[in-house]
This record gives sequence, C-alpha cells and structure tokens, in this order.
Amino acid sequence: MKLVPLLTATALTLAALPALAQTAAIDSGALREEAKGVFEAIPAELTAIKQTEEAPEGIPLTTEKIELGKTLFFDPRMSRSGLISCQTCHNVGLGGVDGLPTSVGHGWQKGPRNAPTMLNAIFNAAQFWDGRAPDLAEQAKGPVQASVEMSNTPDEVVRTLNSMPAYVEAFRAAFPDEREPVSFDNFAAAIEQFEATLITPDSAFDRFLNGDDSAMTEQEKRGLQAFMDTGCTACHYGRNIGGQDYYPFGLVAKPGAEVLPLGDTGRFEVTKTVNDEYVFRAAPLRNVALTAPYFHSGVVWDLKEAVQIMSSSQLGTELAPEQVDDIVAFLHAVTGEQPQIAHPVLPVRTDTTPLPAPM
Repeated sequence: MKLVPLLTATALTLAALPALAQTAAIDSGALREEAKGVFEAIPAELTAIKQTEEAPEGIPLTTEKIELGKTLFFDPRMSRSGLISCQTCHNVGLGGVDGLPTSVGHGWQKGPRNAPTMLNAIFNAAQFWDGRAPDLAEQAKGPVQASVEMSNTPDEVVRTLNSMPAYVEAFRAAFPDEREPVSFDNFAAAIEQFEATLITPDSAFDRFLNGDDSAMTEQEKRGLQAFMDTGCTACHYGRNIGGQDYYPFGLVAKPGAEVLPLGDTGRFEVTKTVNDEYVFRAAPLRNVALTAPYFHSGVVWDLKEAVQIMSSSQLGTELAPEQVDDIVAFLHAVTGEQPQIAHPVLPVRTDTTPLPAPM
C-alpha cells in the first residue's frame, strides 16, 4: 500500500479546533480507516527476523552478519581512541539515542547535530538529518571517519579487525564467498544488518491500527485525530511516522536561532541547491517520547514544547492547550516494544603490534 501524506490548503491555516471536538465521542472504526490511509503498523513478524528473511528494504539477512554487526556496534575499538562505539551515541537502552543535545565525540568534541535514533531507522528513506546517506551501510561509515565523532580511518579499522582472530573468523563466516572478507565495506554491511533488526513493534498505536479498539485511550485517539486534522501528517506519515522526505524547518515562520542555528543550513550542505537551505528530513516519530532533546539542534527538552514549535513554525497555527495535550498523548502511544539486546563479549586482541595512541 502506498501511503500518501495529507496536505491541504486549509491545513496550513487551520485554527484551533473547537473545544467541543475535544470531548466528542471517538468513532474508533472511522478513525482507524482514516489513519490506515496515512500510517502503517510495524508487522509483528518482523520481531523474529530469521536467516531466510529480508529486512524491510530488501536486504537479505543472515544470522552470521547480524551477530557480527552487533559485536561491531558495541566495540569501542572501532574508534581512534578506543573509547567510542556506535552504542555510545545510539544507546539501544535509551530509545536509540544518548540523551544529549549533541553527542560528545573524539577528544571531548561536541557534534554539530543531535544524534537521531537508529531504532526503526531501516524504515527511513535516507539517513542523517540531511539525508546524505542513502542507507544504513553508508550511514555506518560516516561516524567512524568523522573527526568530531570516532575520528578513525577505514584502513585503521581493518587493521584493528585483523589484529583479532575471532573477528577474522567472524568475517569469513559472514562473507564466505569473498576473497578478502575483512573490509570496511563489509564492516558497514554487517552493522546495517544488525540495525535492521532494531525495530519497535507492538505499540498501542500499532495494536489500534491492527483492529484493537481498546489499545489506545480516548485522549490518545483524540490526539491521533488532531495530528491528522491539523496537518502534522503532511510531513510525518508512513510506517515510521516520518523519515520519508525533506521539508524546510520554518515552512511558515522560522523559529528562533536557538532552535534553528543559522550556521547549519541542512540539506543545502548536501545538494548545494538554494531551495534546500534549512531543509531537513522529517524526524521519524516512533518512540519520540523516549528521545529528548528534540530537533537537529537538540535544545528542546519538553515534547509538549516541541509540538507547539512545530505547530507555529510548520503549520502557522496555534493549537489549543487541549489539542497539544492530546497530540502529546498520541505521541506516547507510538512507543513500541524496545529491543532486548545482550551486550556481546568482544573479541580479544592477540596481535601485539601497537595501535595508534589515543589523541
């Protein structure tokens, strides 16, 4: 089913709904049918991805690649300092984020943008706030090489991996048909496979979409209705409730510089197209109640405030306080079942050749 965002001329100028609408009885069946035209539940069967199955974007998955990717995801020795892993900034126990405005990387440097969650990232059309990586494998290569993050190089990653026999064997098992299985491309491909399994199904919203009228409270249902009626679905739609396209931040009225830093022009830095100045990928909203602070600047800590900012800057309307509360309640209902990931035992390094000293 192709999902189409709802964007009408009236959505951009919609005034707050009458107070009567806040107390009207919800027709769950009609609400569900309307929502199913915009959103899609995470299929329950994706919670048990097996070797013969594929990730949502068609990547053939294998147990060997997934397990290797998990180990690499947690291994800080993939960084130049030996201190920073993928897990450092994308903590699977914290909604896939680190809970900081911007992540702290190599040499205690602060990154330029808030770390987005990797939970359900497989459902996004592209990765990073500016969409510069077309898939999770390409995304996995970026932080490793970024000077403010892991500050490493592909050659040093491969050298580190080859210094541990357990990794060499794991790469051979995961990529049996390759002459040189230990490579930076395969490092990224394995991490992609692990991240493809980090999905959060069975939210109250998923259960409601699948036919359970009692899965969501009346307030959460009012919030879903308001989310659709006020035009939020113009940008936040699909299986991941966002992450599918790019939009100007400040479509109607730009927020202040503390929320929208003037130096970060977003997708323009990728395309060099004037129309892409201050354009960003719409944030996927699954588990958003767990991933504060919000926006690429990471300066807004309260979900209610974030909803109010988006209403004024993107829709040009001031929501009634009851609407804001209802939408926030709905956004809590999209928190899914969190992945239960056991920290792997990391391979032992037996090569005594010194690795680069941390800097």
